[in-house]
Amino acid sequence: MRTAPTILHLDMDAFYASAEQASKPSLRGKAVVVGGLGPRGVVATASYEARVFGVHSAMPMGQARRLAPNAAYLTPRFTFYRAISDQVMGLLRDLSPLVEPLSLDEAFVDLEAGGTAWDEESARLAGARLRADIRAVTALTGSVGLAASKMLAKIASEQAKPDGLVLIEPGTERELLGPMSVRILPGVGPATGDHLRRAGITTVEEIVEAGEDEVVRLLGKAHGHGLYAMALARDDRAVVAERDTKSVSVEDTYDVDIHDRVRVRMEVQRLADRCVRRLRGAGLSGRTIVLKVRRYDFSTLTRSETLRGPTDDPAVVREAAGRLLESVDTTGGVRLLGVGVSGLADYTQEDLFAQAAGEPEPVEEEAGSDVEVPVAEEGAGAERQWRAGHDVRHAEYGHGWVQGSGLGRVTVRFETPHDVEPGRVRTFRTDDPGLEPAEPLPLVRG
Repeated sequence: MRTAPTILHLDMDAFYASAEQASKPSLRGKAVVVGGLGPRGVVATASYEARVFGVHSAMPMGQARRLAPNAAYLTPRFTFYRAISDQVMGLLRDLSPLVEPLSLDEAFVDLEAGGTAWDEESARLAGARLRADIRAVTALTGSVGLAASKMLAKIASEQAKPDGLVLIEPGTERELLGPMSVRILPGVGPATGDHLRRAGITTVEEIVEAGEDEVVRLLGKAHGHGLYAMALARDDRAVVAERDTKSVSVEDTYDVDIHDRVRVRMEVQRLADRCVRRLRGAGLSGRTIVLKVRRYDFSTLTRSETLRGPTDDPAVVREAAGRLLESVDTTGGVRLLGVGVSGLADYTQEDLFAQAAGEPEPVEEEAGSDVEVPVAEEGAGAERQWRAGHDVRHAEYGHGWVQGSGLGRVTVRFETPHDVEPGRVRTFRTDDPGLEPAEPLPLVRG
């Protein structure tokens, strides 16, 4: 195990919400909540101003609205976030060839492998320079943790939030970890945490005091040995540059349970097409088709079928997903549907026995297909859909974003990321010919 604090963990601060605030001058310094806005939506990210009211990620959106009724509630713009993430990851790869992304806004970096840092001073300097570069390139802030291991670097970045840098000095790890909750350790989720708590173990130091044999007895050999080593601040996990994608999937949660079997089949077909678009976009194919169904009573069923060879043919995926649906009882209603493909490969092996007959059917692109949103009730599709927070352009007033829509009207605030003052608000008919969707503007000029 290395002794110098040359493992860096970056975590962007309230990433989605901060990107929205930087994009919209009228929201800077205000409570912003990003997520699914339907009755069953959940919070993806809350700004620090919203967190003051108790709003946090994974909270039901209805609860968030009760806690912070005056916050701005926006649907995600994943294409926009992904573009910013690409900029940030590029800065990380300038530091080292060993960059391990965990999500759009989080990654580990091995600074020693890139020759960027070799001791405390050089590591701190690299972290400070990275934070400055991120602000200059994206106008956003990130928190940096530096330590001798991945576990400790992640703990350090959490302590650094928001917009800070924390370096854990070698030799202080045990003292730092001791009073912390066992949940701070990798692999300790709610179930393991409760199991340890029932045994009287709630802190990292109590794991050490219990001894390795007792931890193994409680959790089993593999998990017990690993967890005890972590409690002693021993973490030899390397930063891995490439993380293989295991599956590609899409799913939708519906505002109203679907009872009509024909509608359920249509939704599965639509999800299969979206899944194939993502599969093709990644240059992949897959052998195993997976169907996910969450019923009215919250019970979740998954069914899978493995083909003889990998495919990216939408007709094949639709047909397999349809067969899987036949084995699921949806009589009481369905609240969520999902289609996925696993067993991925970077080629397609056509097999006449495994694939459907005929040429692959074209898959039409769907506006906003990168954004997971609840599907509107039947009959609502005739009206143009304007999603809160998304970019628009008006022939007369220029660039703006949707503040809200309903009853045949859409309210737009006209402003850009480069404006100093909040822009003006105007209301239009949803079918106004001068109003159209637009691409997000960059946060930094040039």
